[in-house]
Amino acid sequence: MGRVAGGDVFAYTAIVKRHSAALFRAGYRMLHDREEAEDVAQESFARLWQSAPGWCGVGGGVPAWLHRVCLNLCFDRLRKRGRIATGDVPDLADPAISAERMIERGQVQERLESCMATLSDTHRAAVVLTYYEEHSNRIAAEIMGMDIKAFESLLYRARQRLGALLVEGGVVPRDLELLA
Repeated sequence: MGRVAGGDVFAYTAIVKRHSAALFRAGYRMLHDREEAEDVAQESFARLWQSAPGWCGVGGGVPAWLHRVCLNLCFDRLRKRGRIATGDVPDLADPAISAERMIERGQVQERLESCMATLSDTHRAAVVLTYYEEHSNRIAAEIMGMDIKAFESLLYRARQRLGALLVEGGVVPRDLELLA
């Protein structure tokens, strides 16, 4: 790594040749896509080249570092796809909603709307912009003419107040899952 840090392309090439197959396999096993696995392996080596000047050889050395970078890149891609497996695949639930469940859902929706109506205008606006309109905090703050810190503070207070109102109205977190 000392030679790579000095810009030695031959030393870098030797590391790439030695570890590229292992990184590709790890990437492929995580992503199940050849092209993405190749991209992840290449990105791992690019990061190695960029990090070489500040390299501190500890732990498992270059192979462990490369695999950690490779897995982190895989996790990032899986997160973007929304597909990180956390264990056994659960049984699929019946997609049809029962009549009882629809009634419960309607009741929870009514309670939520009633609680939203009692919020102050600024609290309601913060919740609507963030959760209903799905704007980022930065955009919502801009819309409301606030700086980001002030908006985040407002949103925090709005969530606290809405949570208290929901509890007073008999709505528990499990009930809110009906709306998802």
